[in-house]
Amino acid sequence: MGMDMKMAWRNVWRNPRRTWLTISAIGFACIILIFMLSFQFGSYGTMINSAIQINTGHLQIQAENYFAEKSMRQVVPEPGPVIRSASGIESVQAVTARANAFSLVSSDNRTGGAMIIGVDPESEAQVSTLETLVRRGEFLTEAEPASNPALIGRLMARNLQVGIGDELVVLGQGRDGSVAATALTVCGIYASGMDEFDRSTLHMPLDTFQEVYSMRGAVHEIVVKVSGLNHVAPVKRVLAKRLDQMPGGDSLTVLDWDELMPGLTQAIKLDLTIGVIFWALLVLVVAFSILNTFLMAVFERTREFGVMMAIGTRPGRLVWIMLYESTAMTLVGIGLGIAMGCMVTWIFQHIGIDLSGASEILQQYGISGRIYPQLSIITALAGPALVLIVTFAVSLYPALKIKSLKPVEAMMHV
Repeated sequence: MGMDMKMAWRNVWRNPRRTWLTISAIGFACIILIFMLSFQFGSYGTMINSAIQINTGHLQIQAENYFAEKSMRQVVPEPGPVIRSASGIESVQAVTARANAFSLVSSDNRTGGAMIIGVDPESEAQVSTLETLVRRGEFLTEAEPASNPALIGRLMARNLQVGIGDELVVLGQGRDGSVAATALTVCGIYASGMDEFDRSTLHMPLDTFQEVYSMRGAVHEIVVKVSGLNHVAPVKRVLAKRLDQMPGGDSLTVLDWDELMPGLTQAIKLDLTIGVIFWALLVLVVAFSILNTFLMAVFERTREFGVMMAIGTRPGRLVWIMLYESTAMTLVGIGLGIAMGCMVTWIFQHIGIDLSGASEILQQYGISGRIYPQLSIITALAGPALVLIVTFAVSLYPALKIKSLKPVEAMMHV
């Protein structure tokens, strides 16, 4: 076998130009696959983190059917013990409570529907990035509760034609079925980059919300922020166990970001599917390059193979030599591709890719500024492994053609 491998390595370089072209094609495919896969994973992380930090949090504790029905009456009746229990879990960084209601919001000139969200200003700033998104005015404050401050999105401000200091009238239905109405003063306008969120949400202090909507101290969501996406599942399991042990906890459920944002998950799956199709086409081009190289090698060396078989070399041995050649060429190309691909990806992982001129579609998911590719063992090896498997499979066809050669006819081949 050692002699066969030496012969294969020598044969690889009998036509250096063709060999380097093939190796370059394999290496280039690996570079593209590593970089694109790392870029996609980086963009997914940005999309998820943006949505989590702006709105949903990593986990939410809700009434059993609240997420599906969004009924005002489906509440967490006593949020205090639940918040204290969640705060005591390792990896939990912050916890806050929210209450929601769909109501009509009116300015002097216009009226529109909006999701009214009651938040605790202090703990909300620890869970979400809402405070950092304020572009005009200031974040919610309870220093002057009589002013009834309201924080609205830039698109809502534009649609209602209001600015800082203008008054809004909110009209809806309370938890007990009573009419919920109040006047709010716009204290700040935020811009998240997510148009639907900026268009349809109004934030007000939780205490004011509970009074206006007759919540009697109850809330609809307890939002939990953990130290990273990899801690979501363990914290969710611990939370579920603790709720089961609490009085009335069996009527509550824990939802993670994946369950809270099914649209985002579907968008990621769709993008990943498109990426897989692109990778398959790229690998297919490389496969045809390998096929062409080894078909040419078989045609050029048909006379050589005939002579070797005539002096007693078994066809199976020649097949293995050809497979050694294809494997050697593929491994060299993959090795160079992995080295170059990891280097390029590592550079962009640190400096990022500027998407300041990104399309509006990306902005719907809060992606703006820079995206940082995420280089990992999976992104570094998944693409090259696919190239190795496909190129080896493709090289089987020209190699197996040797078995059908007849020594006399092969030696007469010109």
